[in-house]
Amino acid sequence: MTKLTPIESEFATTEEAEAHDAWVHAKVERALASTKPRIPHDAVMAKAQAILDKYK
Repeated sequence: MTKLTPIESEFATTEEAEAHDAWVHAKVERALASTKPRIPHDAVMAKAQAILDKYK
C-alpha cells in the first residue's frame, strides 16, 4: 500500500485512488451502454437555471 500526500491525491493510498477510478469507469460504461432516452443539453441547462433562479 503506497501512501499519498494531499498534494498528490485526494485519496490516502494508491489502492483507494485505483478503486475510485474503477468505480468511475464502470459508471461511465453503464451510462454509455444505457438505452434510456437522452435529455437535450438545453433542457438540462434550463432546469438548472430554474433551480438557480429560486435562490436569487
